[in-house]
Amino acid sequence: MMDLNSKEVLLFTSDKLGEGDHELGEILMKSFIHVLSESSKIPSTIIFYNSGVKLTTEDSVCSKDLEIIGKNGAELLICGTCADYYNIKEKISVGKISNMVTIVQELQDAKKVLKP
Repeated sequence: MMDLNSKEVLLFTSDKLGEGDHELGEILMKSFIHVLSESSKIPSTIIFYNSGVKLTTEDSVCSKDLEIIGKNGAELLICGTCADYYNIKEKISVGKISNMVTIVQELQDAKKVLKP
């Protein structure tokens, strides 16, 4: 069982990790989320916005690992405006659609905000 770090928020603002080559960024993101799914500690809340929402779709290479993280207690929040923008709302397979009010509240209440 994972240990939730209370009031830690992890932000995914992109579907790629880091700057530079896009293919490498996708590989790194897949690896990051997989390692997180196997970690003994995870943030209590994970927020996805901008292209980060693409990580939560049924055809994402990260969806199974995110499902594990969610089942182990992390709250997965997806920006509804972003999902609409990318026209992927019906493809979301993990987490719950949220809004900017909730996202801002989560960030304000967080003791620590992490962004890979």
